[in-house]
Amino acid sequence: MQYRKLGASNIHASVITYGAWAIGGTMWGGSDEKAAIEAIQASIDAGVTSIDTAPIYGYGKSEELVAKAIGDKRDKVQIFTKFGLRWDSSEGEHFFDLNEDGKIVKIYRNARKSSIIKECEDSLKRLGTDYIDLYQCHWRDPSTELEETMEACAQLLKEGKVRAIGVSNFTADDIRKCNTIVPIASNQPPYSMVLRDIEKDVLPYCREHDIATVVYSPLQRGLLTGKFKADHKFAPGDHRAEQPQFQPAFIEKVNKFLQDLKPIAERHNASIGNVVLNWTIQQPGVTVALVGARDAAQAAENAKAADVRLNKDEIAAINRLLQQLDKIEA
Repeated sequence: MQYRKLGASNIHASVITYGAWAIGGTMWGGSDEKAAIEAIQASIDAGVTSIDTAPIYGYGKSEELVAKAIGDKRDKVQIFTKFGLRWDSSEGEHFFDLNEDGKIVKIYRNARKSSIIKECEDSLKRLGTDYIDLYQCHWRDPSTELEETMEACAQLLKEGKVRAIGVSNFTADDIRKCNTIVPIASNQPPYSMVLRDIEKDVLPYCREHDIATVVYSPLQRGLLTGKFKADHKFAPGDHRAEQPQFQPAFIEKVNKFLQDLKPIAERHNASIGNVVLNWTIQQPGVTVALVGARDAAQAAENAKAADVRLNKDEIAAINRLLQQLDKIEA
């Protein structure tokens, strides 16, 4: 496993970090608690020292599962969690609705100071810890000035409840503004071989200003593992069914691209997913890739990606294949 520093902070994260979104169950068609705990523990055993979660993942369930899985190993891991999405308060800006077995749950973006302080306390309790390594604003809250949001973050830093501040899904301009108020250690955007928008301005800004980029969905929510067929049927509540990347025609074209990666994977005695992940963490400016796993076998397999070490010629060959894929619209 490789480890990289998060910006100007003193936090060193594993390049493959466990992403705990799916184990919360919400938007992923449910989850298995025992398998989730085993997945986190298998990741730690494989050298993964960082775990990324958020309150909104299962309305606190993901954080609770992380706490159960870590047990007495708190000093050996870095916990990343977030604030700013509330389901238990209508303050702020309405963001989206979730359908939970026929019940509509309204989600609000709320990055006001009082809300952040409360969310931090709630997360600390669920996580069973007295500090959070990286505390991230999950989404920009347009109804709240960034100064107020960062003021709360500065207070939590001063109190020692968090070690570093990050943002997620922020524009380059918003990151720039935040960084003048509180040192921003990282930004967490979506990024994969088939979703590379951040290369335009967000990634270059973060590289230039020593801000880590912690990418989520590097396997495009499982698409880039090759396990999906064009006629795949998703479980009720699984958000991927509506995603453009999971429509039959695009799945077919991506699977053809993945078949072209097979010879590279075979040379490294690795899975196609590991080749995709290793390509990701070798992209200029990408610091860490968040990868979810629903069971121990998946978690152990994901961790192997750090040791694949694609060479320059292989990266160039993959990029040529991607140039052809870029012409395909999702």
